[in-house]
Amino acid sequence: MAKKINILFLLWSFSIVLNAQDKMQDATVAYLQSEAMSPDDYLISKFKEADIVLLAEDHGVKENLDFVRNMIPKLYENGIYMLGMEFGAYEDQRQLDSLINAPKYDEQLARQLMFNYNTRWAIVEYMSIYKAAWEWNRSLPEQARRFRILNISYRYNWEAFEKVRTPENMKKVFPLGNTEDFRCALLEREVLSCHEKILVLTGTIHAFTSYRFPYYDYTSPGFVRYEKLFLGNLLYSKYDTRVVSVALHQPFFNYPNHQPALVSPAVGKLEVIMSRHNNKPVGFDLKESLIGELRDHSYYSMGYTDFTLADLFDGYIFLKPIKELSSCTIDYKFMNDGNWEEAVRNSPDPDWHPRPQNKKQYWETVTEFMNVKKRYENVQ
Repeated sequence: MAKKINILFLLWSFSIVLNAQDKMQDATVAYLQSEAMSPDDYLISKFKEADIVLLAEDHGVKENLDFVRNMIPKLYENGIYMLGMEFGAYEDQRQLDSLINAPKYDEQLARQLMFNYNTRWAIVEYMSIYKAAWEWNRSLPEQARRFRILNISYRYNWEAFEKVRTPENMKKVFPLGNTEDFRCALLEREVLSCHEKILVLTGTIHAFTSYRFPYYDYTSPGFVRYEKLFLGNLLYSKYDTRVVSVALHQPFFNYPNHQPALVSPAVGKLEVIMSRHNNKPVGFDLKESLIGELRDHSYYSMGYTDFTLADLFDGYIFLKPIKELSSCTIDYKFMNDGNWEEAVRNSPDPDWHPRPQNKKQYWETVTEFMNVKKRYENVQ
């Protein structure tokens, strides 16, 4: 009898939990139906108070880059005349300005500018953003202000890399200093000091504002050190709400020692809610919203208590479920006989990806990185 009572109690408790979860999902779906916007309208709305919107991407996802490319007219029409890109060197800014304002578009120059920053970034969709800016500028009246793409990085010297990442070694690779300080100073100089606004497309880790990325650290309280010096952190510490972070839907790294390597945000609950909203593309706030209250147990939660999506970003854009996101297009004209030796010499992060010994290895590395379906195949 006691055993039956225990079983009934467990079933009753489980039903209460499920009922509470269902009510939470119902309320969240209702929130989406009443408050969420189309992704482009949502992104524009963030500029009502912010001067810099950091758009966090997982690199190489076609839908994300198509979305950004198609945003250019709407950005311009709403008084946002600049798009910042992590993948581009400030040394090439004059040439980039010339490219997107030229009478005729030069695809080979676009390739060269991207190659100058990263010799493996043979991705059509990133360079297509250049062409979209050129097309928009060509459509404007002669005296109208032109749209600008701002390179926020600089040329790195990976040829000088010597096996191990020591301070002395990395000063040779990054002669203008760490990328986060450089990008922050550039945005201050080119945007904030000029009272302009900008959308910045960057990798997720660079876009964190109030959130501090955790690392295991033996000497820190609780064995966790919280990083506060990424680009978004630096800007936020100085300019507060003038800088916001919005994430494009993506998987998160799993908690250490857990599998699979990548997990769906909020233990998959975010995608469950999106499916109940018919997977409609939407943009929505995470701060002070029901969706932002969803608990997350990914790597990002390490060292935090009751960690939620609202702790991570200010806003979120959902375009498609993770398993429906697709790979970008490889540009096989990006590397050729003329730049092959430079592609080897300045191959980025050679301690992570060995320098290619031949062209076959080069394209295999590019192809492996670009395979989003494989990257996301085990996401749970």
